[in-house]
Amino acid sequence: MITPIRAELTVTDNVPFGQPVSTPEGERRFYALTLERPEWRSWQPGQFIMLRPLSCEESVWARPMSICRVTSQSLVLFIRVIGPGTDRFSRLKSGDKVIAWGPLGTGFEMRPGTPTLLLARGVGIAPFAGYADMHPDTSSLAMLFGHALPSSSYPIDAMAARMEVESLHDRTPEELEEFHRVMRLRMEEYKERDGICLACGPMPFLKKVWKVANELDLPTQLLLEERMACGTGACLGCSTITSKHWPDPVKAGLPVQTCTSGPVFWARELDLEASIPARRS
Repeated sequence: MITPIRAELTVTDNVPFGQPVSTPEGERRFYALTLERPEWRSWQPGQFIMLRPLSCEESVWARPMSICRVTSQSLVLFIRVIGPGTDRFSRLKSGDKVIAWGPLGTGFEMRPGTPTLLLARGVGIAPFAGYADMHPDTSSLAMLFGHALPSSSYPIDAMAARMEVESLHDRTPEELEEFHRVMRLRMEEYKERDGICLACGPMPFLKKVWKVANELDLPTQLLLEERMACGTGACLGCSTITSKHWPDPVKAGLPVQTCTSGPVFWARELDLEASIPARRS
């Protein structure tokens, strides 16, 4: 088990990624936030950190951030600005200090020599950058990436240099339907090849992957980062329901917290169609 540590880190760079894009929901901006490397002995792609700007007094809670990649000198996060919280991170500059706690949670399976299909939508591409960096056999990797915004908004080019990347727009209903069609075809191919599948992205996308994975009996892991809030299990806001295949029979069919039991889960061990019981006041 990897022991998380709390560290004060210095921002070394914060670069806008691609161009700002106007959408019906407002302007979308992406940043590659680079911090000095924490003193981690190890980490796994799919894990996350809790991050808080040191100078931001109004920000009481740290925010969970999926780890994009870790180099010998840096920790890189890929951030989409969607509100006041993430906007604070976009305004960090070189020399600023942040508090980081991690690495936290479970990571993706890595099986050298096994055909591995990476499925990502939108900002869900972030943890696969580190996965491609760490994988000892990138010839066994391929990615299908769906995105509503221009591809320049995402770190596709660096990943395409290391493995096969199939990129599809999915902004319109017709494009999204085509993306889902291709996704199923690729998952069927990897089932025939005795491969595995890893997926990260918004919950509606993950539910689609979950359903197809269970229909095909394709070993698939899902990163449920979208549901996390406090990152410690205290807020009880990131629960998901386990299936009859959960390793602990006592907890089968019951809620577990994404941040402490995940955020990476095997698809067959979850029931994403089950309703989460309302909490008692």
